[in-house]
Amino acid sequence: MDREIITPASRDNMDDDAARRAEWHGYYSEKRIGQQWKQLDLLSDLDVRRVLEVGPYLGFVTALLDNAGYDVTTLDLFTPPFHKPQRPHIEADLTALDPEAIAGFDTILCCETLEHLPWDEATNVLRGFHASGARNLILSVPYEGFQMGWSIYFNPFTWRHAFSLKKLRGGKTFKVHEDPWGHKWELGYKGYPLKRWETLIEEAGWTIKQRAFTHPCRSVFHVCERAD
Repeated sequence: MDREIITPASRDNMDDDAARRAEWHGYYSEKRIGQQWKQLDLLSDLDVRRVLEVGPYLGFVTALLDNAGYDVTTLDLFTPPFHKPQRPHIEADLTALDPEAIAGFDTILCCETLEHLPWDEATNVLRGFHASGARNLILSVPYEGFQMGWSIYFNPFTWRHAFSLKKLRGGKTFKVHEDPWGHKWELGYKGYPLKRWETLIEEAGWTIKQRAFTHPCRSVFHVCERAD
């Protein structure tokens, strides 16, 4: 049976100025912004011209890529909810994507997207990316394994600090979000260790060249190239 497709509510009102600003300010927080920057940073050492950005959401990374000089095309299940930059767009379901439809890209950038799909479907997408002929693949998914973060800033006028500790998630079952567009799994929880994810990436035909983590937005990135 085909899955029922329901457009996320936030995409219906992006033509309203106040709603658009509220969504931008709410989503691109100080905590999250480093994860967005990392996507551009990991491209810097690759020989890349054409980039397929999967799941552009509000277009922040699209704008970074476009203004950095990359020839970027976006892909999502729906029409992007932003008007600038105006880039080519492929409207498609990742779980039923013909690899020929995304042939010709040097690099596929797929960040904070695959965890929204059931685990088996996500791994099939990795194989589809490989079948497209892309040379490079940059992935990121949420990482909730054991980790600690601490930062402090002060000057003569102000100070602030932040501390976070994640532990014991490996013994807990991930609670699937009630939102149909929410996360279906996250690395670090019971049954979803990092090594299992990396094994699946390699079994899909990719060689992992680099692993990186972001904080305080807790994600793990993998820079991969074709194994054949």
